[in-house]
Amino acid sequence: MRRLLTALAIAALACLVGATPAFAHGLVGRTDLPIPQWLFAWAAAIVLVVSFLALAVLWPTPRLEGARPRRLFAIPCAVEVVCGAVGVALFALLVYAGFAGSETPTDNALPTFVYVLFWVGLVPLSVLLGDVFRAFSPWRAIGRAAGWTVRRVGGEAIPPPLEYPERLGRWPALVGLVAFGWLELVSTNGDDPSRLAVLAIVYAVVQLFGMSLYGVEAWARRGDSFGVYFGMFAHMAPLTVRDRALHLRPPLSGLTELTWLSGTIVFVCAIIGITAFDGAAEGAAWASLVSPLQDAFGALGLDARHALEATQTVGLLLSITLVAAIYRLGIEGMRSVAHERTPADLARTFAHSLVPIALAYILAHYFSLLLYQGQATGYLISDPLGDGSDLFGTAASGIDYNALSATAIWYVQVACLVLGHVMALVVAHERALVTFKEPKTAVRSQYWMLAVMVGFTSLGLWLLSEANG
Repeated sequence: MRRLLTALAIAALACLVGATPAFAHGLVGRTDLPIPQWLFAWAAAIVLVVSFLALAVLWPTPRLEGARPRRLFAIPCAVEVVCGAVGVALFALLVYAGFAGSETPTDNALPTFVYVLFWVGLVPLSVLLGDVFRAFSPWRAIGRAAGWTVRRVGGEAIPPPLEYPERLGRWPALVGLVAFGWLELVSTNGDDPSRLAVLAIVYAVVQLFGMSLYGVEAWARRGDSFGVYFGMFAHMAPLTVRDRALHLRPPLSGLTELTWLSGTIVFVCAIIGITAFDGAAEGAAWASLVSPLQDAFGALGLDARHALEATQTVGLLLSITLVAAIYRLGIEGMRSVAHERTPADLARTFAHSLVPIALAYILAHYFSLLLYQGQATGYLISDPLGDGSDLFGTAASGIDYNALSATAIWYVQVACLVLGHVMALVVAHERALVTFKEPKTAVRSQYWMLAVMVGFTSLGLWLLSEANG
C-alpha cells in the first residue's frame, strides 16, 4: 500500500506540473470551456486511476497474450500486385508534382500528402485496418518485383540475401525517423516541394539498397522507418494478414507479438518525443530558451538560420531523451517488486505499452491539422501541381474552419489522450499478469507504470495548451 500511495503521489505531482502551465498560458479559442482547463488534467488522472483499479479487480487473468487470430478469407496474389502498383504510381505522381508543380507548399500536393495524409492520416487507418502501408509501400513493391524478375532470369545462380545483423536491430529505422522529424520540425525549408521530392527519391533508393542486401521483408520490418512506424500501430488493429489471408483478432493483442530488437524502445520513444517537441516548440516555455541557445550557437560562428536549426535540433533530441527518461523511471520503480529482473529486461518486457501512448500523442496533437488541412485534399486532387487545373471539378473547394468548434476539438484531443493511456494500462497490466504470475504481484508492479501514464497524460495536456497558447 505504501508503494501505491507513493506512486499516486508522484502521479498527482505530475498532474500539477502538467496542469499549471496550461492554466497560465490559456488556450486560443477555448476560453469558453465549461470547466477550468486545469481540471481536465485532474479528471484525466482520476480516469486512469479508476481504470487501474478496475483492471486489478476485473482482469485477474491474461486475455490478450496468446490470443489466436481467426482466419476470415484468403487474399488473392493479384490484390497484392494491384496495391503495390497503386503505391508506385502514387509515389511517382507525387514526386512529379514536387518537381513540376508550384513551389508554394499549400498549392502543391506533395507537402500536404507527406505531412498530413501520410504521416498523420495513415496512423488511425493502420490502427483500424492493419498494416495498410505494407500493402501499398512503393519500395517494397519495387523490391519484390525486382526480386521476382531476378529469380526468374538467374534461377539458382543468384545468391541469397545476407542475413540481417542482429546488432543493427531497428537502428537504421530510428535514424530515418529522427531525420524525418528533423525535416518536419527543424529544417527551415522542410516543406519545399522540390526538396521533398529529392528526399523522397533518396529515401526510396536507400530502401531498395537495403532490401537488395538483406531481403525485402527483413529490411521492410527493421530498416524501413515508415514500415516500422506504421507497422507498430498496425499491431493494435483487429485485422492482420498472415500467410496471404486476412485474420481477425482481439484489438491490442497484436502488441504482445511485437519483436523488441535493438533500438526498438528508442524508436517508440522517438515517436512520442517528436510529437511532444512539435507541441512544445510552439509554446512560451521553449520560446524563452530559444534566444539564448541561438545566441550561443551564433557565437560559435553559425549564421542566424543554422543557429536556429541547431537550437531546434537540441530541443528535438532533448524531447526524445525526456520521454525515454520518464519510461526508465517507471521501470526503475518496478524493480522494487522484480528485484531479480534487470532494467533492460523489464524495459523490453513492457515497452509495447508505449505504442498506445504514441498513438494518443499523435491523434491528440495532430487532430486539428488532419481535420482542417486534410480538407485541402479536395482541391489538391484536382490541381496537384497548383497550376490552375481542375481535373475532378473540386479545385474551387476550400477549407471549412467552422467544421468543428475549438471547444469540441479540445474535448476530442483530451479523449484521445485519456483513451490512449487507458489502452497502455491495459496492455501493461496484461503483460504483468504473464510476467509475474501472481495477480497481487502483477498489480503491485504496475504502481509506477500508473504514475508514468498519468505523467505522460499531463505532459500531453500541457503540450496541447502550449501549442495553442
